[in-house]
Amino acid sequence: MIAIIDYGVGNLHSVYNALTAIDCPCVITCDPIVIQASSGMILPGVGAFKDCMQNLQDSNVIDVIRQEVNNNKPILGICLGMQVMFEKGYEVEACDGLGFLQGEVTLMRDQSVKIPHIGWNQLQQVKEDPILEANNNVCVYYVHSYSASNYDINDVVAFSEYGNLKIVGYVHKGNILGMQYHPEKSGKEGLAMLNKFKEMCV
Repeated sequence: MIAIIDYGVGNLHSVYNALTAIDCPCVITCDPIVIQASSGMILPGVGAFKDCMQNLQDSNVIDVIRQEVNNNKPILGICLGMQVMFEKGYEVEACDGLGFLQGEVTLMRDQSVKIPHIGWNQLQQVKEDPILEANNNVCVYYVHSYSASNYDINDVVAFSEYGNLKIVGYVHKGNILGMQYHPEKSGKEGLAMLNKFKEMCV
């Protein structure tokens, strides 16, 4: 069973519906006992970095997330859920993240394109990865104004180009995975990625 972590914001039900579509047992929860009993965790998110971290703190789930990550349980962060896995974010004001990944999350700046970045974009895979197996250079769905910077290039599996920007689309470091795009909104290719994550959690 995969725990979809409920901290008061995020695309909880669309993620739940996507997992249900691939016959993946899952539950929306903020109960530390349920999270501990899960085989994997998904951290969804829509909104602002600071609000996300505050809500995680208020929901008393940060400690159990860190504990389970340290126990090598797979975790997938989606959109804002990926962003807060980095060390720091600068949306509204500077705020510490969970620190699972090296890097910061900063406002995207490019006068040649519209910000926020909304819509379909191609993933450009830069190294092999089990989640993207047979999914090389697929199109995925983005909705965001901030993106990772000062990251460890070794953690990056795939980018997307948007104007002059090179957006970190998918990161994978051990049991820690993050997708800036929304796999649950990315059609059959996105469902295939979620299915691969499910297989990691067995």
